Amino acid sequence: MSTVQGAGVVVTGAGGGIGAALARRFAAEGARVVVNDIDAGKAKTVADEIGATAVPGDASQVVDEARDALDGVVDVYCANAGLSSGGDAFADEDVWAAAWDVNVMAHVRASRALLPDWLERGSGRFVSTVSAAGLLTMIGAAPYSVTKHGALAYAEWLSLTYRHRGLKVHAICPQGVRTDMLSASGTAGELVLTPTAIEPEDVADSLFEAMTEDRFLVLPHPEVAEYYAARATQNERWLAGMSHIQQKWEKTGR
Repeated sequence: MSTVQGAGVVVTGAGGGIGAALARRFAAEGARVVVNDIDAGKAKTVADEIGATAVPGDASQVVDEARDALDGVVDVYCANAGLSSGGDAFADEDVWAAAWDVNVMAHVRASRALLPDWLERGSGRFVSTVSAAGLLTMIGAAPYSVTKHGALAYAEWLSLTYRHRGLKVHAICPQGVRTDMLSASGTAGELVLTPTAIEPEDVADSLFEAMTEDRFLVLPHPEVAEYYAARATQNERWLAGMSHIQQKWEKTGR
């Protein structure tokens, strides 16, 4: 029997891309799924396809309504909604604020609503779609990179703080995934992400492998582990390599 058979699962940002792939996989494994997306039409389309319930709206405010749709119990929460905010140090304040709100604070708000019940019953699963940018960085996208580091840090904090009380946490950190977000990443995405891009379904497969193994870090691109290790142990060399990619990107005219 599937480990999520009958479980109540919420997936935010599930109107397309990775979120839709996660929702489809959980439904296929027998879970009762709530599909959340800021776009009500997209949420309904995916929900109708997989026999789920659509709860559109702000991802950070979805828990109560989703819990009602799942007969009062959320077993798995996938904090997948995100903003791929580009820009450098001079990006507008509202761009930074929006990235922080969606990529980090939405996770904090969801966990505030979920933790009391999870800790009381000694079980719960929080899945954070982070990005390899949270382990490494992404050229041309300061707000995205910084806030994805924040998302990873929060997921780590949740795991180390509550794992002995039954909470399981997973941080999904892919590189390029063939979604609308990749299409919108422009020349930086074409240079860094597109050559090794994978399908959203591959990300879902990696999550389920990690769930089976009770593993925190989900790396749909296994090579990211090597990059992450190099960043920690050969930092100057890693920074020089990333600077080289930055310069190459600048020569493309951005």
